Amino acid sequence: MLAAFVAAPRPSIAQPAAAKQPLSHEALFLMERVGSPAVSPDGKWVVFPVTEPAYDEKKETADLWIVSADGSAKPRRLTSNRAAENGPAWSSDSRKIAFSSRREDDEVSQIYVLDLAGGGEARRVTSSPLAARAPVWSPDGQSLLYQAGSYAGAADADATRKIAAERKDAKSKVRSYESFPIRRWDRWLDDTQTHLFVVPAAGGPARDVLAGTRLVSLPGFAGATGEGSGDSLEPVWAPDGQSMVFVATTNRDAGAYSPTNTHLFEVAATGGEPRALTTGNAGYAHPAFSPDGKSVCFRAGDDWGKIYAVDRLACAAWPWNGSIRTLTPKFDRSVADFAIAPDSRTLYLTAEDSGYVKLFAVPAHGGEVTPVLDSRGAFGTIAIPEAAAATVIVATWGSSVNPAELVRVDPATRKQTRLTSFNVERAAALDWQPPQEFSFTGAKGRPIHSFVVLPQGFDSARKYPLLVLIHGGHANMWRDQISLRWNYHLLASPGYVVLLTDYRGSTGYGEQFTLDILGDPLRGPADDVNQAADEAIQRYPFIDATRQAAGGASYGGHLTNWLEATTARYRCLVSHAGLSSLETQWSTSDVMYGRELMMGAPFWESPRAWLDQSPIGYAKDFKTPILLSVGENDFRVPMNNTLEMYATLQRQRVPTRLLVWPDENHWILKGENSRVFYREVREWLARWLGPGSR
Repeated sequence: MLAAFVAAPRPSIAQPAAAKQPLSHEALFLMERVGSPAVSPDGKWVVFPVTEPAYDEKKETADLWIVSADGSAKPRRLTSNRAAENGPAWSSDSRKIAFSSRREDDEVSQIYVLDLAGGGEARRVTSSPLAARAPVWSPDGQSLLYQAGSYAGAADADATRKIAAERKDAKSKVRSYESFPIRRWDRWLDDTQTHLFVVPAAGGPARDVLAGTRLVSLPGFAGATGEGSGDSLEPVWAPDGQSMVFVATTNRDAGAYSPTNTHLFEVAATGGEPRALTTGNAGYAHPAFSPDGKSVCFRAGDDWGKIYAVDRLACAAWPWNGSIRTLTPKFDRSVADFAIAPDSRTLYLTAEDSGYVKLFAVPAHGGEVTPVLDSRGAFGTIAIPEAAAATVIVATWGSSVNPAELVRVDPATRKQTRLTSFNVERAAALDWQPPQEFSFTGAKGRPIHSFVVLPQGFDSARKYPLLVLIHGGHANMWRDQISLRWNYHLLASPGYVVLLTDYRGSTGYGEQFTLDILGDPLRGPADDVNQAADEAIQRYPFIDATRQAAGGASYGGHLTNWLEATTARYRCLVSHAGLSSLETQWSTSDVMYGRELMMGAPFWESPRAWLDQSPIGYAKDFKTPILLSVGENDFRVPMNNTLEMYATLQRQRVPTRLLVWPDENHWILKGENSRVFYREVREWLARWLGPGSR
């Protein structure tokens, strides 16, 4: 029996204006993309990157722009080069910026400095043999800290340059390994490491402050890893400029049989052996000093032996005395980004919450976490000028119908003001609506939240097929935010109602909800998805229950393949980067131990449990037509999973179409590939859901 709804009464469905323009891949993909803000310390200016995309990647540009932080003037372009500029950072006197770029004859990215007050062209200040990135100014403005690659054991840049040349000229390109991991996302790991370098801001020889240390000689040394294939040491200067704090792991090589974590370290600006500031099983990341120099704050999460744990916000006195205070012990949401007010008394943070990414505040001594704004959409990076007279937050903000722009938030007045409008008019002209939302009580007595996206030209008197879209993750959630990789409005545009459900295991609903997937990676979440489809059909009379389809990517692809194995309710399915069996995914992915934590034991100790939730184990029940898609360079859910599904489906004579992307990784990112992918999905859905289909 279906559970009762716990959401608000049924919302009214607004009709779009007649003059709205149809949504197309071109309209969405070619919108300018506003990057993360860098605010001058005095609070007057904001520098940020803007990408102008193109289907021909050679014609794509990414330049730096500047806008007044009070919104009194329109943005203007700072740079205009074929090469992209990244990671802008302000000097403490608010006169200069540093950034990374690969210009003219640069073989790799280098660090450049642009004097905004004095004028002139940007000056290159590094000659790094491997790509330099993420510059950070010293407090006195005389030096720049940056990150770059170095070969393990290389004493300096000349040694790294020599090794790089030898590798380039080597006749054999064999890779050899004796530990795990060996790959990440779309890159084979090698013996390069991320190191920290200090260079005079006026230019000159750079100093590798980690070269020759015991820390970097450890086989498990690496930086923190994010969504991309690289890593970052996330360094910040100490207030006196004599040292810096950074993030690193020393047990990455234990990833085959143990959780890994990151810790905080301090190293002198002149080099020497770093000292560990944190120890133990918890993980630490993203250090930042308070403007008064008395505290260092960071994210802290106890993830040892768990498939998921929320990240808390914590601080410690500086100079470091080892005593850490947690500011958000009772806040049951994971801290994403944070920034500190100029008076050092308040910290502002972002966190996922029921389909949105919201802005919150917490006192520096800890206490209640309170919302700053009651808004839809999603905040991205936030920044606060440390020397401003009052607290002003500059952030990226967008929603599923508002491409991300820079905004200014005044906490005192709880007012949000737009600073840029690169895509506002184009977005307003399109025929799309904010998603509707509802919740119901799931099998474990917890609310299950869903968004409903309506097609362009929506008419409530018509009947529309239902497309159930399943997010990847699993530790993720559907957001009221634009995504190019899996855009729900674009998928809805041909005439589908799209259902977006945050099944058990999703984030944004508390730690326990995410942990509810433990030992039950596919069956339980799929039950939530199917029940949400039933609820949507009951709630919205314009959904045609006889025409349903489902699809997803990554973990959403896993669940789609599980639907292939366990239900015939859907007329067709779309699976990108989905697993075929838990064992196959465990043994070939670039990450593995977390899957043992999920299942409670390695597969050889509990083979029945692993097989019980493997789609391939139910091949006798395969019967739903399915579109399979995979990138050849996907090392997170390797291609063998999709090929195994395809071979089995062919053996079972199930209508199947296979898309293999030779130049893509876990995601389909290239413009032309993305356009073809959406076309393929559209044609597949029309084939099985359109008029005259079965």
